[in-house]
Amino acid sequence: MKQASLRVSGMTCAMCVQTIERALAKMDGVVSVRVNPANETAAVEYDDRKIEVKDLQQAITEAGYGVVNERAVLKVGGMTCATCVATIENALRSKEGSIDVKVNLGTEKAYVTYNPSILSIPEMKRAIEETGYQYLGLEGEETEELEKAAREMDLRQKRTRFVVGFAVSIPLMLMMYLNVKLPFPNAYFMLITSTPAFVYVSHPIFMAAYWALRNKNLNMDVMYSMGIGVAYISSLLGTFEIVLTKDFLFFEAALMLASFLTFGRYLEARAKGKTSEAIKKLMGLQPKTATIMHDSEEKTLPIEDVRVEDIVLVKPGERIPVDGVVIAGASFVDESMITGEPIPAEKKTRSNVVGGTINKNGVLTIRATKIGKDTALAQIIRLVETAQGSKPPVQRIADRVVSYFIPVVLTIAFVTFLVWYLVLSNTLLFALTRLISVLVIACPCALGLATPTAVTVGIGRGAELGILIKNGEALELSEKLTTVVFDKTGTLTKGRPAVTDLVTVGITEDDLLQAAASLEKKSLHPIAEAIVDRAEQQNVVLADVEDLDTIEGKGVTGRLDGKTILVGSALLLEDNDIEYPQEIKERALETEKEGKSVIYVASNGKLCGLVGVADTLKDNAAIAVKELQKMKLEVTMITGDNERAAAAIAEKIGIDKTLASVLPHDKANEVKRLQEHGKLVAFVGDGINDAPALAQADVGIAIGSGTDVAIESGEVILMKDDVLDAAAAIQLGRKVMSRIKQNLFWAFAYNTALIPVAAGLLHPFFGITFRPELAGFAMAMSSVTVVTLSLLLRRYTPAARKQRL
Repeated sequence: MKQASLRVSGMTCAMCVQTIERALAKMDGVVSVRVNPANETAAVEYDDRKIEVKDLQQAITEAGYGVVNERAVLKVGGMTCATCVATIENALRSKEGSIDVKVNLGTEKAYVTYNPSILSIPEMKRAIEETGYQYLGLEGEETEELEKAAREMDLRQKRTRFVVGFAVSIPLMLMMYLNVKLPFPNAYFMLITSTPAFVYVSHPIFMAAYWALRNKNLNMDVMYSMGIGVAYISSLLGTFEIVLTKDFLFFEAALMLASFLTFGRYLEARAKGKTSEAIKKLMGLQPKTATIMHDSEEKTLPIEDVRVEDIVLVKPGERIPVDGVVIAGASFVDESMITGEPIPAEKKTRSNVVGGTINKNGVLTIRATKIGKDTALAQIIRLVETAQGSKPPVQRIADRVVSYFIPVVLTIAFVTFLVWYLVLSNTLLFALTRLISVLVIACPCALGLATPTAVTVGIGRGAELGILIKNGEALELSEKLTTVVFDKTGTLTKGRPAVTDLVTVGITEDDLLQAAASLEKKSLHPIAEAIVDRAEQQNVVLADVEDLDTIEGKGVTGRLDGKTILVGSALLLEDNDIEYPQEIKERALETEKEGKSVIYVASNGKLCGLVGVADTLKDNAAIAVKELQKMKLEVTMITGDNERAAAAIAEKIGIDKTLASVLPHDKANEVKRLQEHGKLVAFVGDGINDAPALAQADVGIAIGSGTDVAIESGEVILMKDDVLDAAAAIQLGRKVMSRIKQNLFWAFAYNTALIPVAAGLLHPFFGITFRPELAGFAMAMSSVTVVTLSLLLRRYTPAARKQRL
């Protein structure tokens, strides 16, 4: 019997307790259930032969509640290929209390969701080490130096091994080719010379194969060990002429093959270390200390000791240590590392500042509002790491292929040997050479590295550009999109309307503004605020209003200096039977055609003027639309404005299709309607106001979120309030997917083209064969090629970014 304590969310009353208890109690294998609503836990005693913790969680979820688990990111050393990933995933998944496991070969991390009441970090550490890999600590712990030291030592050992291997094998190979005669048999000399080097170089390969077989896995090391093992044992038998003759001397080939594999893994490890450079840069932005003002004295404290509400002093050239609000001083702050915006932002009293950014020229006194893991920088790092650990659906193809790859290659190798030796009656030497060549040329590593390295580098590059991509699925969907829907207000426009036209009938502009602004001054509507702002700019004194009344969707009425004033739409005038001249109607129509909103002002039953209000377009809106249209995407604008106003804005920026008069809560329905017509939709809007539409879209792009990366809606978060970055995000996604496909193509092409050549398929026609040494070199280079192609993404700048005004 086992016991599990599950943390349950969503319980509100005693009925919830009963519901959960009933849902768990009816499961086969559950012995007892106790649900505590006070600490929101469910204590379950169960028979682990009949049921698992995952099943208990599923029952709670299906009952309508949530289960709160913990998540750990474990750093793992020693992984080389996709089968290593499978080995570690299986080892961690087999642990009771493990809910979900994803291992990323590119970042060399294991992302584990687990129940802490059943499974502990030391148990996970033991599981990793028992499979033959290194546990390098938890992400977030002060293990960076340990991790760095372990990686440097690993690289140093690999370098020493391949240098020793080549230093011995190359002279031996030259001796063979030049037919150098020694005073004693060459075979004994080669045996004595190569054996110590072979044991030293190949020891890690054989050990990795041993651990894989012990864990019932077939991986790259098993296959390679068989190849170099067959070569060495054949040489040993040939030397002493036991069964085989002295023709079967592969000492230099066995050593060179082991050296090539080690050399390839050395280059691969060096390149893989660079895939996570973006995240390392972000981590490097976190200051280690902060200067605190305490009783008018400056104190330097470790960053861990800073508390919310502490007063922090930041001098010119220093990094701001925490998120906060400026309470004294003024300066310019370089926020490029967070938002991608190269121009420093001005900061003064009441301005918000972000930890990790650089204070340029003035002294700032800041009140800390967020510290530690709650800062924007910490959230960005967490989001990027999670995204880098995600697997886009395309990776499932590679994973499926890798699971069958090694058994298929082993079959090909032994069939090759049997066909050449028994069917085609070729020499044993030739058949054995073909067997070794097939075993050492096949490379599942390239397939395993193709996707995770590109995802890691691509998402890291996005973070550098201020484009945060939450998961690998968003990358894959970016190339399949057919439609991009923009919310108008605050996305394509600045979201801050301004008065553009004042048309008076029998009164002055100041009188018109006084009447309109006096009635609108208590309203929070953006148009009302625009009218009040214009009145203040013209120093118009606002008067007190009596009998103020709001008519929903139409406007406001009130009494001002004994006169009845109406401010609102044409409908408000119609309801009050107010007539106005034809030329005013025509002027209002022209104003609306320009995409402006028209506000009518009437006094004592007579029209006294019009106020034209418009929201100005963002600088890069038209360029962004053009960039998306270049990608053959259909661009649509959605707005609550009437058809005329919407058409005017759309025409200015080159959008052909508009969805006008859409209420805020109907935006998600409009997105759904497009999806029902077979469209794959990206929605670009505000991360909070447009949350339902962002969630409904296939790819939600939350724009201008600044440092608020905690928002749930949207698969992509744009740090900067620039609509051009929406196009840049899609271009980046397409580039990453293109690179993944290139990587997979080369990985598949390499194996499908060279395995038959190694098996001797071209020998009967052209006399072409692959020597085992060349096969080993080709194998080593395949993984390096894939990682190098992924690393090229570090220099990629989306075309839209180059168009920025």
